[in-house]
Amino acid sequence: MEKIRLDIADIAPSGSTSGAYALVLSEQGGARKLPIVIGGNEAQAIAIELENMTPSRPLTHDLFKSFAHQFGINIDEVVIYNLIEGIFFARLIANHNGKSIEIDSRTSDAVAIAVRFKCPIYCYDFILDTAGVNAEEVEQSYTAEEEGLEGVQPEGDQISAMSMGELEQELSNAIEREDYERASELRDEIDRRNKES
Repeated sequence: MEKIRLDIADIAPSGSTSGAYALVLSEQGGARKLPIVIGGNEAQAIAIELENMTPSRPLTHDLFKSFAHQFGINIDEVVIYNLIEGIFFARLIANHNGKSIEIDSRTSDAVAIAVRFKCPIYCYDFILDTAGVNAEEVEQSYTAEEEGLEGVQPEGDQISAMSMGELEQELSNAIEREDYERASELRDEIDRRNKES
């Protein structure tokens, strides 16, 4: 079985399941993508690390990283090794004093840990052959979901209407409340405006 390197392409709300997110992993050097449905907490755990956000208190995956470093354990790679009845199975490949150790993990946790250890994510070719989709299919599914929402206005305040000062204050408040989904949206808007100026 061939191992294929994956990159995180996107994390977006899943149109099919309320409160769930689609973690989209893309094949390096190829056109296939692997969509995995994960929970909101797991999506936040991955997103805050990708956004370089610092929570007010360590999250579980941050605690795992600190614990591992204190005891000289490194995570060398993450491997999504199986797919059974729509459920993905993953392993952390850890290294301690030159000894390689495999640790079973939920895929969402494995990815959250991989981004913290900055280690590669792999899957076996048969998984991409079975569950992978090409980039165009992913684009079409997002477009279909967006078309269904056309004309619908979000409730509450509009991020785009806020001043930079209001955005920065709201970002600080969201991090304090540990509302990392909201914080990510605010950070994206701040970054967008900084690029335009």
